[in-house]
Amino acid sequence: MKGRSDGGQKKRLIALVCVAAVVLVFVYLFYGSSDHRASAIEYGRKLGLGGDDDDTKQDDTSSSFGIDDGFTPRSFPVCDDRHSELIPCLDRNLIYQMRLKLDLSLMEHYERHCPPAERRFNCLIPPPNGYKVPIKWPKSRDEVWKVNIPHTHLAHEKSDQNWMVVKGDKINFPGGGTHFHYGADKYIASMANMLNYPNNVLNNGGRLRTVFDVGCGVASFGGYLLSSDILTMSLAPNDVHQNQIQFALERGIPASLGVLGTKRLPYPSRSFELAHCSRCRIDWLQRDGILLLELDRVLRPGGYFAYSSPEAYAQDEEDLRIWREMSALVERMCWKIAAKRNQTVIWQKPLTNDCYLEREPGTQPPLCRSDNDPDAVWGVNMEACITSYSDHDHKTKGSGLAPWPARLTSPPPRLADFGYSTGMFEKDTELWRQRVDTYWDLLSPRIESDTVRNIMDMKASMGSFAAALKEKDVWVMNVVPEDGPNTLKLIYDRGLMGAVHSWCEAFSTYPRTYDLLHAWDIISDIKKKGCSEVDLLLEMDRILRPSGFIIIRDKQRVVDLVKKYLKALHWEEVGTKTDSDSNQDSDNVVFIVQKKLWLTSESLRDME
Repeated sequence: MKGRSDGGQKKRLIALVCVAAVVLVFVYLFYGSSDHRASAIEYGRKLGLGGDDDDTKQDDTSSSFGIDDGFTPRSFPVCDDRHSELIPCLDRNLIYQMRLKLDLSLMEHYERHCPPAERRFNCLIPPPNGYKVPIKWPKSRDEVWKVNIPHTHLAHEKSDQNWMVVKGDKINFPGGGTHFHYGADKYIASMANMLNYPNNVLNNGGRLRTVFDVGCGVASFGGYLLSSDILTMSLAPNDVHQNQIQFALERGIPASLGVLGTKRLPYPSRSFELAHCSRCRIDWLQRDGILLLELDRVLRPGGYFAYSSPEAYAQDEEDLRIWREMSALVERMCWKIAAKRNQTVIWQKPLTNDCYLEREPGTQPPLCRSDNDPDAVWGVNMEACITSYSDHDHKTKGSGLAPWPARLTSPPPRLADFGYSTGMFEKDTELWRQRVDTYWDLLSPRIESDTVRNIMDMKASMGSFAAALKEKDVWVMNVVPEDGPNTLKLIYDRGLMGAVHSWCEAFSTYPRTYDLLHAWDIISDIKKKGCSEVDLLLEMDRILRPSGFIIIRDKQRVVDLVKKYLKALHWEEVGTKTDSDSNQDSDNVVFIVQKKLWLTSESLRDME
């Protein structure tokens, strides 16, 4: 009996120890996670970049962020540090977790796959340890802070190609590339010389303005074109060369994540004067040339494709085979060689439909069906067919665009596609010029001439907001909602750039991409679609740089909503102004906020 009694006491003791352990674990997880978020903006306050005492007293009592029940959280959870570079719709972990069956040979794993609502990260993305306000443009073209993108593998992997070099606390960009080790500037001048352009300047007197660089690396090609008034959409996937686009954006160079896979690129037809591939490792012959035909779709009449690759010059059997087959394909597409020198060939697309109509019946690839809208891009599959010109474009024998910079304010020829008049266009241009002046008056206490570089207009309409910024040293990603008038082609016709997107989903870019977001009615629109306004606010916070700005032009209800979340998002009000213009949205309010710089407690401890 005595032995049994001792055993019972031991069992009770073990049970008590287990219960105590469970309680301690619970307390640690609960208060530890609270401490993970406590003092989140302490670092920002130390740097004098915003913050107040109340901001550190965070409340993590709820993970429900609904707004209809009247509850507004005083804080959002902070994502784990390993998510500091999270791109929700390009998240490989999501692909693995959801066991998506994707065709790797078609690059489907690099295309957009967005998480369902129950798998979204409803938390704030933390910056990396020691994050600094980015170096200002134009100095940033050549150097960035290493702590902001703490990845140096490309510097070692591409050390013989001068992509990037680590020097102390910075990463330098000498301007090299896989095909132009000795500098993009010399390579660009060589291309201009091949095309017999005056003074070896590739913009050809403003006639060549928009460029598409596929497989762009760290976008030095596009970065060096900016000095010639050429705007480049630099595109690359989040592949084995991870962070290449992140480096480009940190440098202040226009760039976007994407891939030539199965879906159309998010750009309308006839957007670019030049497409460029420098050893971009793309199999242009696959699937009946479908990827080359997608380039053909986005090239303007008479546009060029510059191709620098071993197939253009090597003499081994395999490269010669690829060259013969590719030459035959582009000939059937009615492209002609404009120039060929050393390791580069430049093909030119026809100006009219004449060549297409003269092809033998049954020639492949075929012309696209008449009901195939070349400007429908959101979620639309590519097709292996040639996009011919409309009767109007065929007769015009070209795009009919003015040279840059007159192109920016000249009525685009495709205005008629929307029933817009020249008067409407000119009125819109002037209206947004006045509005941008008002914005900068409100921002003036907080910004200098070099404070803002990367800008996004989340609902760009005809691009007049971006046009009003011409005299400022900035670039604008003009986003056109997928369900509205597809005015993106007007934006490209003005010599600007952008993409089609649905704001019910995350944008294909890294965290901390933009210095300024312009949100005109976009928050009101998202509610009408039945999507979450709070999800959108969290996405805006994700893509906005610390110390960056958001200009909200929306209804008073939306401004009141955003004000409820200022502390939770670590945003600070900069200024408010009632809309005073006579346009249809004159009941709107202009509300400007600034994002504070903050770090997690773990990051602060690591730094110390």
